[in-house]
Amino acid sequence: MNTANLQLEGLYLAIASINNLLVAKGMVSVEEIDTALRRAEANATGDERLIEDMTPANRDAVCFPIRLLQAANNSRSEQNTPTFSELAKMVGQTKEPYNDQM
Repeated sequence: MNTANLQLEGLYLAIASINNLLVAKGMVSVEEIDTALRRAEANATGDERLIEDMTPANRDAVCFPIRLLQAANNSRSEQNTPTFSELAKMVGQTKEPYNDQM
């Protein structure tokens, strides 16, 4: 596996842990994080370049980090963030086709 991919896995888990800490300290709510991540995905998928110039697989690659953080946010527990592979599986199980794939 590419070293950059491994570094990104660590970064995603670090961000998920920070999000959990912010919620645990009462600084933000799970809902506020979810809203921010949904907004980020809407911005990404609303980009004309993403829609017109990218394959569905590349669109999924752009949205994957956002969706992984959403999965972590929605499945968080007070002690543990799920593993990267568990989160990636959740992303794959909840992925829906894009409008141009129907």
